[in-house]
Amino acid sequence: MVKFVLIAAGGAVGALLRYGASGVAYRIGGAGFPWGTLTVNLLGSFLIGLLWVLAERYPFNPRVSPFLFVGVLGAFTTFSTYTLESFNLFREGDIRLGLINLVASNGLGLAAVILGFWTTRTLLGLIR
Repeated sequence: MVKFVLIAAGGAVGALLRYGASGVAYRIGGAGFPWGTLTVNLLGSFLIGLLWVLAERYPFNPRVSPFLFVGVLGAFTTFSTYTLESFNLFREGDIRLGLINLVASNGLGLAAVILGFWTTRTLLGLIR
């Protein structure tokens, strides 16, 4: 139960950090490009890499990892987890699975957005 509370607390922190960082990025970069999303994705990827090395070198308290990795960074950006997992596949020498993860996550993710968009527009069209 403690782990769930830590993840939830970390998620609240991560969501607030995402909102703040995104807002700053949009104020600096303008609204013509998704600067906020790009900023949190890149920052989150950097932070998860940094924290992963620290956790390997100096093992974290078992309660810190779920708070940081799942809670804070999970809410800040799931992209950071995706990039870390892809990197670890490459680092472990499994280039094939790393590439499959990259292509599948991006390609199928885009396809899922299109399918959700199309399905909803179609259903709303039927209801009207």
